[in-house]
Amino acid sequence: MRRLRAILVWGERMRYWKRYYIVYVLLAAFCCGSVMLAGQRLRAVSAELAPVRPVVVIDPGHGGFDGGAVSPGGTAESALNLEISLRLRDLCALLGLQTRMLREDDSSLELDSNARISEKKVSDLRHRTQIVNGIPGAVLVSIHQNSFPQGPKYRGAQVFYADTPGSQALAELLQQAICRDLDPDNHRACKQSRDVYLMEQLQGTGILLECGFLTNAAEEALLKTPDYQKKLACTAACVLCTYCSGAG
Repeated sequence: MRRLRAILVWGERMRYWKRYYIVYVLLAAFCCGSVMLAGQRLRAVSAELAPVRPVVVIDPGHGGFDGGAVSPGGTAESALNLEISLRLRDLCALLGLQTRMLREDDSSLELDSNARISEKKVSDLRHRTQIVNGIPGAVLVSIHQNSFPQGPKYRGAQVFYADTPGSQALAELLQQAICRDLDPDNHRACKQSRDVYLMEQLQGTGILLECGFLTNAAEEALLKTPDYQKKLACTAACVLCTYCSGAG
């Protein structure tokens, strides 16, 4: 009798289960779909809220058809810009920073090589600007050499900054580091950049480093030495590491 009652109860449970089986399946599918959708939304929101990791964009000024300033001794600015920029790139990478070079050889970035020189210069600057503004989290460092033929006595590295958030703070950090650690006789202060297309059109953080004066014979000789180039690049890389750590 007990066995019969157990069989009847089991049969009743089976009928109950069959009756609501489809309901359970649909409910489980709905729950799984909801969880998956919530997960996708959470990942999307997290991606939106996550800070963009800074990318140090290094711009070796000039290049190719445009050698930039030339010292009385014949040193072209573009070559020095590239040498210092490559050292800066390697040191930044060593410190764990993401980097992007606008050029890695003696070339320019104009889009039409058959255009006139003046048109090439405009195209080159516009292309550099487009590249930098298209990189999320870009922190631009444009490397140049100064010149002042009317006064060979002028010397010293100087940092200029764009009128964009973070640019002045970065420039001040680098100028202070140069004067403190690299060249104690340098009493220059950083300044806002004027009439420089790339800096005027920049949307993110950016500075322009004039590494020294090619019209000063002693400084020209110093800028050409690998040792000084390494020290200058190291100073800039350490400052960028500090700045990007705070920005990221």
